[in-house]
Amino acid sequence: RAQAAAIWQGRIARRPQSLARRSAEEKMADRYMIRKGGVVEGAKVPELAKLRIASDAALAEEKEKALAAKEKELAEQREALKKRTAEYEKEYADHKQQLIDLRREAKLGGNFFVEPEAKLLFVIRIVGIIKLAPKPRKVLQLLRLRQLHNGVFLKVNKPILQMLKLVQPYVTYGYPSLKTVRELLYKRGYAKVNKQRIPISDNEVITKSLGEKQSLFGMEDLVHEIFTVGPHFKQANNFLWPFKLSAPRGGFKCKRHGYCEMKGGDWGNREEEINELIARMNEPRAATSGVVPDSLGAR
Repeated sequence: RAQAAAIWQGRIARRPQSLARRSAEEKMADRYMIRKGGVVEGAKVPELAKLRIASDAALAEEKEKALAAKEKELAEQREALKKRTAEYEKEYADHKQQLIDLRREAKLGGNFFVEPEAKLLFVIRIVGIIKLAPKPRKVLQLLRLRQLHNGVFLKVNKPILQMLKLVQPYVTYGYPSLKTVRELLYKRGYAKVNKQRIPISDNEVITKSLGEKQSLFGMEDLVHEIFTVGPHFKQANNFLWPFKLSAPRGGFKCKRHGYCEMKGGDWGNREEEINELIARMNEPRAATSGVVPDSLGAR
C-alpha cells in the first residue's frame, strides 16, 4: 500500500510538469502559424496590432517565396532524375549488348567466353533461431539477417565470402538481376531513418538521407548504385532496412540439404537461380495491392 501511495504521489507531482511541457509545445506550434485575421474598415487599430499585422504579412510573403523556391527545386530535381534514368537505361542496354557481342565473337572463333564475375550478392536467411550455434548466430547478426526470410544485398569480396562459409547451412544466396533489384526496392524497400523503419513512399525520403553527400536523389539513383555496386554502395545499402520477404510460393524443397547436392535442397549458392526464388518470395500478399507509387518512378 505504501509503495502504491508513493507511486500515485509521484504521478501527481509529475502531472504539472507534463502539462507545462504540453502547453510549451503548443506555444511552439503557434509560433510558426501565420494569422489570417483581417481588420474591419474604419476601425481604430492599436499600434501593437499594426506591428503584428505587418509582421504576419512579411511572414506570409516569405513563406510564399520559400514554397515557390521549393517547388522549383523539386521540378528541377525531377527533370534531372528523368535524364539520369534514361542514361542508366542506355548503360544497362549497352552492357547487355556488349556481352552478347563478346559471346558471339567467341563462338565464331571457336573459343570459350568467360562470363564476368558477379559483383553483387543477395542473401536470404532460411533457418530460424532454434538450435543455432553462437558463432553462426553472431555472423548472421553482423550480416543483418536477424529474422527468418530476411534478405540483404552484399558486395562480393573475400571477407563476405568467408563469412558466408560459416553460415552456409542457414542461408541461400545468389546473383540478382536488374529486374530483381528493381522489384525488391520498389515493392519491399524500407529506409532506416533515425533508427526507424520508414517506407520509401517518395523520392524525398532518399534525398534527405543520401542527396547531399552521396548525390542520390531518387529511386532509380538508388537502384543504379546498388546494382552496379558503385562508390557509395555502403551508404546506400546501410540506408536500406533488411528486406522482409514472404515464405516462397510453393515452399522450399528441403532445407537440410544444399542446393548443389545430388539430392537437391535449398541452402547454399544458387548463382542466377536466386532470381526465381526471390520472385516467389516477393509476390504481393492478398491484403496489399503491390502498386508502385507514381512519385517514385521517373520514367
